[in-house]
Amino acid sequence: MLSESTVVSAPKPLKQQHLFQVLAVLGILFGVLVRLVQYLHRRSLWEDEANLALNIVNRSYLELLQPLDYNQAAPPLFLWIEKAAVQVFGNSEYALRLFPFICGILALVGFYQLAKRYTTALAAPIAVILFACLKYILYYGNEVKQYSSDLMVSVTLCLLLIPLRHQILNRRQLLGLGLLGAAFIWLSHPAIFVMAGIEVGYFLVATRPQRRDILVNRLPLYLIWLISFAALYALTIQGTLENQTLAESWIERYPRSPLDLVWLFDAFGRFFYNPLGFLGVADGIAILPFALGCIAYYRRDRLLLLAILAPIVTTLIAACLKQYPFRERLVIFLTPLAILIIAQGIASLFTLSKQWRKPGFFVGILLLFALVTPPFLRSGRLMIYPTEVEEMRPVLAYVKSQQQPSDRLYVYRSGLNQFIYYAPTLGYAADQYKLGKSLLAEGGGKKLQSKQGVKQFKREVKSLQGESRVWFVFCRASEVEEQAFLSTIASLGGQQLDQVHQTGAMAYLYQMNVD
Repeated sequence: MLSESTVVSAPKPLKQQHLFQVLAVLGILFGVLVRLVQYLHRRSLWEDEANLALNIVNRSYLELLQPLDYNQAAPPLFLWIEKAAVQVFGNSEYALRLFPFICGILALVGFYQLAKRYTTALAAPIAVILFACLKYILYYGNEVKQYSSDLMVSVTLCLLLIPLRHQILNRRQLLGLGLLGAAFIWLSHPAIFVMAGIEVGYFLVATRPQRRDILVNRLPLYLIWLISFAALYALTIQGTLENQTLAESWIERYPRSPLDLVWLFDAFGRFFYNPLGFLGVADGIAILPFALGCIAYYRRDRLLLLAILAPIVTTLIAACLKQYPFRERLVIFLTPLAILIIAQGIASLFTLSKQWRKPGFFVGILLLFALVTPPFLRSGRLMIYPTEVEEMRPVLAYVKSQQQPSDRLYVYRSGLNQFIYYAPTLGYAADQYKLGKSLLAEGGGKKLQSKQGVKQFKREVKSLQGESRVWFVFCRASEVEEQAFLSTIASLGGQQLDQVHQTGAMAYLYQMNVD
């Protein structure tokens, strides 16, 4: 027979669980709202987006299988979806960012399901709020790149594959997983690491009879995945790897050897800053709950910990073999797994402490405040001040509104592809502008170019001296470049008539035929 005290206290855990579920749902709604505000703000395409957008807009579906221009790389199914969106909805930022935006929302909702299944009741809202608010996860949900779909694919594969463990699958499951996995490989390059990591991890810890049964049962599934990946590699990846500029840009993201422990610890530490998005000292602080979370999962369910860590290990192995870079946005697909562990680590401090007077409880509060509050406040600020990177479109729109029929445009080299993308939509004819070929600064704009480089820029400007009025359009110009430009124009006797500045972009109007 239950005592009176038992009857009174029994509902308390249920009330707590309900509260945690409400907090998690509120976290989802907040994340969706922030993402929607970013999408509707319609910021201009920055350089990397414009580079990929030009491929999407100007190529056919078959041509998108070939190595891309402007040192770009993206999976073909992602490119085809983007191409279809442009054809259906028109060439605009809204159309180009629609699929990444949808993927960001689906990833957020899917991650909630992942957290609800594989974390404790207290850890779930912590995980969801982090996933909803962390900087890079939020940012890439509104960029014309494949990283948002990488997240969505990773979350979906975890939802599908983690619960399978050593099950024997029926034909319907094999066919469904086979076809979906084959499609995901063409949608997300790192999908293969999630699939291989979870499946190989489970296979290695299975008993010998289980291994035999799993291999016989799932062999058709693995063959479908391998055929899909082999076709993708032959048709697109192999050609992309021949791009020397891309290959050289990845060199620093690889270890010098498989035993390069310095690189391993550095890559591990950097992961918490970017792509996880714990900024400042928070990236170092986040390592503590990550370690605690691994311990908590190990005590709770070792197979589950294996499944969560396996894709991370697989990606690290690929990096050691110099097959896939382990840095920044390229490994953002691993962030959902790390967030689960971090959230569980924070929650474990409260679970173990039980009483608020114990030190672990206060450590949990400090970690919660240090890791959750900053991204939450930053995301809230984005509701009022959405992200802007290089606002070329409003600069060009202002120039167009003020432009006289005889005006010419000079577009500085660092903003060429943004201008090339926007020029047709704003009605610029080829004889109205000149595309610059020289740079005034080097080293990321921090150091003035050699005298020869400055002279080349000066010659380009001199060719415009016969024009009455010239608009000089800049994007991503540093203070060094801006000052060098102003002094160069002044030395040629140009008279400034107007100027417009936006985030990361600007334009100056000069009268160039001054005696």
